[in-house]
Amino acid sequence: MKRITLYTKNRCPHCETAKKYLDQQGIKYRLCNTSIPAGLKEFRGTGFRGVPLLKIGDEFLNGFSIKKFQDIYNK
Repeated sequence: MKRITLYTKNRCPHCETAKKYLDQQGIKYRLCNTSIPAGLKEFRGTGFRGVPLLKIGDEFLNGFSIKKFQDIYNK
């Protein structure tokens, strides 16, 4: 099972969609809120600029797409 981190920010509708999908599928993930200083620092370390950002194992998915998520998650 791959470790998943979901980088989000407050009031982001795409982030909410990603959270809802993971919850509905029963997929465990760690939430990292970039609206707080510690979360922003961790997010900046990824080199990406936009959320939602999913770290799936060692791979990143910038933005949220069910198909792209499943392709990476099921590798």
